[in-house]
Amino acid sequence: MTKEQIRATILEIIAQIIPDEDLSNLKGDVAIREQVELDSMDFLDIIMELRKRFGIEVPESDYTELASLDGSVAYLEPRMKEL
Repeated sequence: MTKEQIRATILEIIAQIIPDEDLSNLKGDVAIREQVELDSMDFLDIIMELRKRFGIEVPESDYTELASLDGSVAYLEPRMKEL
């Protein structure tokens, strides 16, 4: 998958989990939780959805890598090259 596809997928997952939030102005370099109403359970739901869709295991020690949209893309890109 390309960076753009990964970014679009992450945004799609976030939109499913918090459908009432406007994600159009989400900044890539700022923590997602600082920009939208996303609690820790919502964040875990995002991780679980990534696992379900793509079979990607994200160790708890790596959760901080997924805090921002840009960080998520950078973390996931090498793991999703084959998809």
